[in-house]
Amino acid sequence: MGITARQADAAKPGTKIVKLSDGAGLQLWLMPTGAKLWRWAYRHGGKQKGMAFGAYPDVSIKEARERLAAERKLLSTGVDPSVVRKVSRANTFNAIADEWLDKQRRDGRVQVTIDKNKWVLSFARPAIGARPIKEVSAAEALSVLQGLERRGTLETARRCRAVMGAVFRFAISTARADNDPTQALRGAISPPKTTNRAAITKGGEFGELLRAIDVYKGQPTTRAALMLCALLAPRPGELRWAHWSEFDLDGEKWTVPASRMKMRREHIAPLARQAVAVLRELKQVSGRSSLVFPAIGNDARLRPMSENTINSALRRMGFDKDTASAHGFRATFATLANESGKWSPDAIERQLAHKDPDEVRGAYARGAYWDERVRMTAWWGDEIDRLREG
Repeated sequence: MGITARQADAAKPGTKIVKLSDGAGLQLWLMPTGAKLWRWAYRHGGKQKGMAFGAYPDVSIKEARERLAAERKLLSTGVDPSVVRKVSRANTFNAIADEWLDKQRRDGRVQVTIDKNKWVLSFARPAIGARPIKEVSAAEALSVLQGLERRGTLETARRCRAVMGAVFRFAISTARADNDPTQALRGAISPPKTTNRAAITKGGEFGELLRAIDVYKGQPTTRAALMLCALLAPRPGELRWAHWSEFDLDGEKWTVPASRMKMRREHIAPLARQAVAVLRELKQVSGRSSLVFPAIGNDARLRPMSENTINSALRRMGFDKDTASAHGFRATFATLANESGKWSPDAIERQLAHKDPDEVRGAYARGAYWDERVRMTAWWGDEIDRLREG
């Protein structure tokens, strides 16, 4: 006769594990801590094996017996149920998502990108993480996106669909899934509203900003970062994570490694004399760190300044979020350089490290516009001086 609900409920723990038998190797273990755990003892290949079925009463007596029947049926075919469970766990969405993140690290993706992808995946894990990835349906994936849509985080929902899709395609490439259910979800949620980053695009107004930077009383590294944003028009993340080893101040160039570029290809930027002067002065402040802009604190040499530092400085100088932003310096440079009529649009695009849709043409452009970019960089440095002087 097997265990009854009354027996299971009334059973009290002792100082050692007490085992109540339900038959066919199924036991309820009474732990000294008070927990009641289902365990199944079986033999396979001449060896004693064991498997956990969960805790009572979360797993009822009926459920434990049903699980036992399924596992014994599998065992009767000569298959070890423990091996099947291990394989099943390795093929869950969670397990494959972790593998995909590890592959990104091996492929040299920047840590900030990996961290963002890990964060985005955290929205999918509760709903589909424990599911075998091969069994996840489009409806299940959609429920994840709809949850984000209801919260109004449309851009996160868009990115979540893209990242989940990347995990499914990785599973397909490793023969653990047959299709990517996110492909059927194109247009299933509202698209995010695109908003341009705040930027000053008039010379006179930009001069006011430059004068404000000139008298900025905050950290010297922050003031230098603001000046280099103006002079070099980099993406903020590329500048924040800059290392001294990337700069050739005598050769007047900055080589940003492909691992830190949005387009995943090395970018070499010429340096105007004004930028070299800023960097030489800054090196007296942060030269002991490998990072050009180390954070403030005990681990300052290990992490860069916060991604909010430049925008916060702009706010303290009186430029609100609708007027100026760290990324907006790129639009300022692009607008004023194009309006000058002195430089080819291709050279300006190359200076901004934008990707050319024509790969062959883009490869040619990487070298073809260097001389023009050097002259343009020198002009821009002088133009910044002129605008600052009003």
